[in-house]
Parts: sequence; C-alpha cells; structure tokens
Amino acid sequence: MKKVVTFGELMLRLAPENYLRFVQSDKLEATFGGAEANVAVSLANYGLDAAFITKLPAHEIGQAAVNSLRKYGVDTSKIVRGGDRVGIYYCEKGASQRPSKVIYDRAYSSIATASESDFDFKEIFKGAQWFHFTGITPALGENVAKICLAAVKEAKKQGLSVSCDLNYRKKLWSKEQAGKTMGELCKYIDYCIANEEDAKDVFGIEADNSDIDGGKLDRNGYISVAKKLCEKFGFKGVAITLRESKSANDNDWSGMLYDGKEAHFSKKYSMHIVDRVGGGDSFGGGLIYSLVSGYDAQKAIEFAVAASCLKHTIEGDYNLVSKAEVENLAGGNASGRVQR
Repeated sequence: MKKVVTFGELMLRLAPENYLRFVQSDKLEATFGGAEANVAVSLANYGLDAAFITKLPAHEIGQAAVNSLRKYGVDTSKIVRGGDRVGIYYCEKGASQRPSKVIYDRAYSSIATASESDFDFKEIFKGAQWFHFTGITPALGENVAKICLAAVKEAKKQGLSVSCDLNYRKKLWSKEQAGKTMGELCKYIDYCIANEEDAKDVFGIEADNSDIDGGKLDRNGYISVAKKLCEKFGFKGVAITLRESKSANDNDWSGMLYDGKEAHFSKKYSMHIVDRVGGGDSFGGGLIYSLVSGYDAQKAIEFAVAASCLKHTIEGDYNLVSKAEVENLAGGNASGRVQR
C-alpha cells in the first residue's frame, strides 16, 4: 500500500448552526480540521496509508483531535504530544452575497511553539512515497518554517515526491514573508497546488485577463502562470483550482494540471455549496491520490476536481467520500439522483 505523509496543524473548529451569524448563535458546534489533516483523511478514504504529523497537547481536547483522524483510518502514531493548547478557528458560513468568515485563535498552539527536535523525519518518512504540506504551516512562525524546511530536505534525501498547496493566508503573515519563506521551500517541491490568488500573492505571478472577484477566468492566463512557476522553481507539475464565484452558495468549479509540457483542464461543475471549507484540501487529496496511483494528467485532474466538487456538499472540514463516488462523478454521473 502506498504511504503518504502530511504535516501541519489540526485545529478545533467552532461554528454556529446552519447559517446563523456569530452574534446570533448561543451555541457552537465543535469539530476538527486543518489543511494537511483534511488531505490525510481524503487519502485514507481512498485506501492509501495516510499518516498525519503534528504536535498536540496530551490533554483530552488534544486526544479528541487525534481521535477525529483515527476514526477515518489516518495513521496518528507519529503525532507528538506536548504543549498547552489546540489551535481554534471559528467559522461562520456565508449565504448568497454574504461571504463566509473565519476568525483564528491559534497563537501559542502546540504546533506553533514546536521545535525541530520534536520531529524525527528520518524515521517518519520510512516506507513513504509522498510528503505534503501547505503554505499555512510555515506561516505559523519562523520555528515552524524551519521544521518544514528540515522536512522537505529529508523527504528529498529519501526520494519522496513532495507537494505543497501555497494556501496564502493574509491573517497569518505578509506577502513579503510568504514570498521569502515559500521561495526557499519551493526548491524542494515537485508539485505545486494553487488557486487564482495564491501565485499572485506569494510570488507576484498573475493570470492575465482574469477578474477574481467578478468571476472572470481566462485559460491562457493560467497556463502562463503555471509555466512561470515551473520555470522559476523547476516543478514537475502545477495544479490550479479555478473557482468562478457567483455567490457564497453557488460556484462554478474546475481545475488545470500543467505537466511541464501542456495544460490539462477538467470539466466544469456548477455547485450549490453546503460547506466550502476544505474544498481546496480535497482537491489536493484527489490530486495526490491520482499521481501516486499513476494516473495520466487528464485523469488526475478529473479525479481531483470531482473529489473537491463532492466535498463542497459535506459539512465540516473532512471530505468523507469514497474512491468509487469520486470516479462515478468524474465519469459523468452528475445528476444527483437517489441511488437505490
């Protein structure tokens, strides 16, 4: 069985019920999530050996976070225990023209205060074929950026493929900080995942003739972005998610995979969204599964986009779908009819 390792922060997610606003709600639903943990859950659901690495407190809330991954078959055996707190994020779901809102309370979490000595990546990567992290993790602090650098260096030393979702978060660091840190990490990355904003925010590489807020996308502009990223860092491939936002509830969703020679575009899905948090992570999980499994570029991007389309219909961070369900949608069955 192919083994994939992901590394990042697992957080407690607190959210009002349905579409209530923070100021309306007298109770919050507690679940767990985080970019790289979300990817690990997807991969475990598709049948891979998926291991998630982080640092969490030894108390009961930390254990609840670990258990949230164990129930879906993620390997948590190398999670380091220690520190004082689990990071928290509050999520208010948007509706119609009101966007979703996220508020972070993650300062001084266990992973944010971790050190390089906490993680033995030489041991962690034994038997693994792939390593994945996102730009959110090094944004947690210089110490965590150093851990990420140690991880990618060891991954390449052991011959693993490395992927990274740029995932720029302006609430965590500046564009200048992101560009400098991610520029160093990208030297060790094989596959880069981005959306229509990340390449611009982190590296100043912008798609021509596109209007992100207005929902106008131009395919040739994204091909040029992928080419520039490959030329700058020597990536084997660049995957870009293409979100055309009509409202908070209704988006058109597709993707592109540039394999170093040509661009492959998926079919487009018109989605009515239940929960968009984790949508990009589910795309990453689908892409990694496809590439580890030896899919060609077109099949890989179709699987990744279909997987992410399905995630937008599921409450919470985790994408709780099977390989068969993704293949069914990717194969053209998009009617949503009852299965009996």
